[in-house]
Amino acid sequence: MKIMGAQEIMDLIPNRYPICYIDYVDELEPGERILATKNVTINESFFKGHFPGNPVMPGALIIETLAQAASILILKSPEFLGKTAYLGAVRDAKFREMVRPGDVLKLEIKMIKKRANLGIVQTTALVDGQVACSAELMFVVEETGEKV
Repeated sequence: MKIMGAQEIMDLIPNRYPICYIDYVDELEPGERILATKNVTINESFFKGHFPGNPVMPGALIIETLAQAASILILKSPEFLGKTAYLGAVRDAKFREMVRPGDVLKLEIKMIKKRANLGIVQTTALVDGQVACSAELMFVVEETGEKV
């Protein structure tokens, strides 16, 4: 079930093609948790160079995908509505499975801590129920257009 589609996601976060990686949001409890989906397809531009003949989604882009899902969760939290979330730190990132064309990444994000302009989340990217990546991400939340 889709709670948010691509256009609603782009209305909330500033990412655009070719670097908007969330296809839709499955579940959302504002300020608490989100489940989102990224369909990984062979026509993704990064597969041309990573790696020819053995296409694998780069770990940095898995983290970016998790960060985009997390920013949706954060920006749907009542205290952060209408603001922009900036990735401030990546902690304890672990890559356990390769992500390949045809995989469906399920992104599970849980809010750990919220402060005046800070959000910390625990993230997990799964393929077929197996953990591909996990990390703790910290975001700084500012008014749109402010300098961080």
